[in-house]
Parts: sequence; C-alpha cells; structure tokens
Amino acid sequence: MTLAEPHGVIRGGIVVLHEERGITETMRALVSGLADEGWLTVAPHIYDGDSTETDADTARDRASTLSGDSVLAHTDIAFGWLAQHGIEADRIGVVGFELGGAVSLVVAASRDIGAAVSVAGGGILQPASPGLPALVDVASELRCPWLGLFGDKVADEVALLREAARRSETANDVLLYPAADHRFDIYPDSAMEAWQRVLNWFDAHLR
Repeated sequence: MTLAEPHGVIRGGIVVLHEERGITETMRALVSGLADEGWLTVAPHIYDGDSTETDADTARDRASTLSGDSVLAHTDIAFGWLAQHGIEADRIGVVGFELGGAVSLVVAASRDIGAAVSVAGGGILQPASPGLPALVDVASELRCPWLGLFGDKVADEVALLREAARRSETANDVLLYPAADHRFDIYPDSAMEAWQRVLNWFDAHLR
C-alpha cells in the first residue's frame, strides 16, 4: 500500500483506488494532497506483484483479468488498516479513478462507510472487469453518499447511471465535464474544479 499521513490532527481516512495503469505519479500526488487536507490516506496496490505505472496496452491487459472480488478484498484490507488506526467507518471515504472509479461505486453499494467518489469511472453499462457488476445495476443500492464525476463523451451512459443512483436512499450527485474523452481530469481547469468538489464532498459527509 502507498500511504500518507497528515502533519496535524487526523480528520478521518480516505482509500484511493488507482487507475488501470497502477500507482502513477498522479495517484501519488492525490494521496499526498488528501493527506495535506488532514486525511490519513492509503492506496492499496490492487494488482498482484508490480503495481507501478505501466503503458496503456499492458494496463488494459491487466485490468481485463482482474477479479472484482480481489479488488474489493484489497479495499477491505485498506478499510481494516484505517480501523486499526482508530478511524471509524463513518469517517472513512473512498475515491477511485477509471477502474478504481468503478470499484468505488461498487464499494458504496456494498459497504457501510462515510462517503465515496468516482472519477472518470468505467464499466457503466458493461462491467469494467470480471467479477464486477455494471454500475447501472448497483447504483440504486448505494449505502453511503456518492459523487460521480465524468467526461461528457459518455453523457448518455451517465444519464442512465444518474437515474439509477437517484433511486437509492442516500445522497448522491453526478456531474459532467467537457472533455475530448472520458478522462476529463487530465485537463487542468476541469481537474482543479473536480478536485475541489472531491474535497467538499468528503468535508460534508465524513464527520
């Protein structure tokens, strides 16, 4: 696991679920940035063996063979690590990117934690990896507040996801950003605005 601790008082804990390419510099910066905001932050390495940054083709091959059960198991281990450090479930959040974004919603629909965020998550209509459900099939079962941030290239799919999430019994919000592809977060202006929304979501729900 990649870890980062706040310098001052610990407000709660955040689990970061990485993108298909593994623990990239972007993921490390996110872990550090969340710690700077007061969150004890942990990013489980959800691939067996090497989980460092790799090329796109290798990343897709690895993700296609990844078991949904194994991803959830890694997430649960991270939750357990935070619990061992005195963080109660209602002060634990999860944020994921791409493949991790899909897992983040699945976690929000199957675990009792404080809040969840999905950024550019795949697998909306078709599962992102074996063993994971399509997100539209579980969004109505959300058990914690969930925020979804997507590029508008997948607007039609996101509309179905938003409708499913609204049938749940917890707070949720889904936003679209202009982008040439689903990875809106690679564009500086969109990324900065989305980052602030992530922080605000955790500020509002992890108490």
